[in-house]
Amino acid sequence: MRVLYIYPHPDDESFGPAHVMNKQRRDGHEVYLLTLTRGGATKQRHRLGYSVDQMGDVRFEEMQDVARVLDLTGMTILDLPDSGLKVMDPRDIENVVREEIERVQPDVVVTYPVHGISGFHDHLVTHAVVKRVYVELAEKVSWLKRLAFVTLTEVHAMTSPHFRLSSSTAEEIDCVIDVDDVDIKQMKAALDCYVTFVETILKSGIKNMIENQSVFEIFGEEHDPPLGDLFSGLR
Repeated sequence: MRVLYIYPHPDDESFGPAHVMNKQRRDGHEVYLLTLTRGGATKQRHRLGYSVDQMGDVRFEEMQDVARVLDLTGMTILDLPDSGLKVMDPRDIENVVREEIERVQPDVVVTYPVHGISGFHDHLVTHAVVKRVYVELAEKVSWLKRLAFVTLTEVHAMTSPHFRLSSSTAEEIDCVIDVDDVDIKQMKAALDCYVTFVETILKSGIKNMIENQSVFEIFGEEHDPPLGDLFSGLR
């Protein structure tokens, strides 16, 4: 099977489902990543003395290391305005997302849930855009079969020591994926690729929050009990 993860920033994948992505590659699936921005507007640029463009270039190179660590089948990094998706014409974002989905032709698309986990507006815009494009394309093509949102359980969201995170209820969770120690190890290695973001990674406590399960909502579907992987029932 082929899966495309779509996120607005570098490191969204490594703070999120990197261990699942690693497991999917080990299981023989094709895993692609689309990042809408280079993440150059991060406040870390002030500490490092970089301009937005310079910071974006550095994070672009860090993502090349992430792609190698996670053994991604393919990765595309766009240069839309970091922290500026909300001021764009959403049709322009939809166009580039549609182009990548049509190029990759995934069975499954994964992005942020409606609450964006952190609530950051780039996350919210990305959710809305991807869902709109998915709904339109799924009516026209046979290869696009499922849209999933990587999320947190209510318990997991409450364990964050420094950040207020949003979660999904038990009833909203449609898929629970078990990962192995090797997948958690690679997720930590992917986080380590973001050398310029080490302070944020440490402050977040993310490495101590990684669990051996990852949970997803699935758009337009209800599964009780939850599915064991994102490809269950698909052909």
